[in-house]
Formats: sequence, structure tokens, C-alpha cells
Amino acid sequence: MDWLLALIQAVLFMLLAPLFSGWLKWVKCLLQNRRPPPLWQPYRDLRKLFGKRPVVAETASWLFPVTPYVVFCAAALSGAIVPFFAVDLPTAAIADMIVLVGFFALGRFFLALAGMDVGTAFGGMGSSREMTIASLAEPAMLMATFTLALTASTTNISVAIDYLLDTGLALRPSFLFALGGLLLVAVAETGRIPIDNPATHLELTMIHEAMILEYSGRHLALIEWAGQIRLMLYGVLIANIFLPWGLAREFTPEALGIGAAAIAAKLGVLAIVLALAETSVAKMRLFRVQEFLGFAYLLSLLGMLSHIILEV
Repeated sequence: MDWLLALIQAVLFMLLAPLFSGWLKWVKCLLQNRRPPPLWQPYRDLRKLFGKRPVVAETASWLFPVTPYVVFCAAALSGAIVPFFAVDLPTAAIADMIVLVGFFALGRFFLALAGMDVGTAFGGMGSSREMTIASLAEPAMLMATFTLALTASTTNISVAIDYLLDTGLALRPSFLFALGGLLLVAVAETGRIPIDNPATHLELTMIHEAMILEYSGRHLALIEWAGQIRLMLYGVLIANIFLPWGLAREFTPEALGIGAAAIAAKLGVLAIVLALAETSVAKMRLFRVQEFLGFAYLLSLLGMLSHIILEV
């Protein structure tokens, strides 16, 4: 029964990721005084792309058609090990922060190689920019996760959440700094404004879109779906690590219902906050991204140092 619940949670994570993306776009359109698309529009887009045959360039190697499947599997496995609406599931044994960062790096590595594989100028430019941002974002993310690991004395996400639920509500300055750093990293890693704009194809500004310009059909659908899973994954991490209340610790229908309602409310609020942030700021120049992520690293470092100082 526990494994069945873990499988259901993993499947729901993948199926609800496009809905979260649609809700974010819906709120953002309202804030910009535009007519919003239906909430299920991402499902329509994915169905249309899955129905088309992919076109592969003659200069592409075996890596190009394989990459979409690797990127999607890495995103799906990441969503399967992260506690969604319940903890203490069988997948908790591999729900480690270091493993999660490794899955992120695996998908990024293959996508960057695929961007350069065809040999177009845009692909190489996007891969170069993506790896530059990754080299700045990953240390900040690791530092934020180490703050949680020092507090709970473990890098296992499920065990850490159990520890936070047992200790109850407490004011932790280290968590406030780590939350700020992780929020900035999430914006950069998911290609949102002000780092990147997922709705543009301008060669001077695009990063993620430049790497996938040559993809089409079901290959593009897998990459887009993986991006939606990754966006929701960061939202679930932020909601369940820093606001873990409501997660089901018992596998009863009532507890599971409360856990599902709690994570839905948290993700809905996070999407509104992200839409407000993207509407109120403009995209920054590429050369200022290092300042943005440097500040994220500083916040995460302050979080870890404040925890050490308070413990001493």
C-alpha cells in the first residue's frame, strides 16, 4: 500500500505540473490586463506537440534525439523522490538533497550538449549561458540545503521535514536567509524573469529557449513537460521545507486529503507571488546575472553562518 501511494504521488506530480504552469500564466495575464488562456492550455499544447513527428537535423548525432528522454526522466525521478503531500513513503530512502541536485545537473548537462550538437550559433550561445548560470546557481542552492541539513542533522528531505514538524513553529533566522537564497536560485534555475523570459525568442536575451530551438514534435513536448515539472518541483521544495505544516504523516484518507489541500494552497500562493514579481520587474542584462546569483549565495551563506553562530 505504501508503494502504491508513492507511485500515485509521483504520477500526480507529473500530471499536475502543467496545471501549475497554467495557473501561473493565468494569474500573470490578469496582472498584465490581458485575457488569460484556460488553465488547461498547457495540456492542449503538450497534446498537440505529442501528435507531431519530430524533425531531426542531418548534422545531429545520437545525443540529440536521446536528450529529451534523459531530461524528462531526470525531472520525473526528481518529482518522485520529493515529498509532495505525504512524508515517510518508501521513496524517502533516496529523497536526498545531494541526489536531487545530481538529477538537476544530469538534465542540464545533456541539454547543454544537445544545444551544441547540431552546430547552430543559437544553440552554442544558449548552452554557454546555461552553464555559466548553473556554475553560479548550484553553489547557492547547495549552501541553502546545507543550512537545512545542519538544522536537522541530515540531508534526507523526508527526515528533515519530519524533524521540522516535530519541533513545531519556530523563528529561525537561518531559514529566512536560506529561503531568500533558494527563491532567487529557483527563479534562475527555472528560467523566469528577471534572469530569462520563457515567452521570448530574441537572440540577445534567450537562454533556455536557445538550446531547444531545433527541437520539435514529441521531443519538444518532453522538454517542455520536464520544464513544468522542474518549476513545480522548486515550488514544492520551498513550500514543504520552509512551510511543512499540513503534510500527511499518516496514510489515512483524512490526513491525505488535508495534505493535498495544504500543498495546493501553498503552490497557489507561490504562483501568485511569482507572477507579481515577474510583472513588477524587467529582465536584467546577462552580465548582471552574476550579481543576482552572488546575492543568492550570500543569503544562503548567511543562513548557514547564522545557524552555526546560534548553535555555538
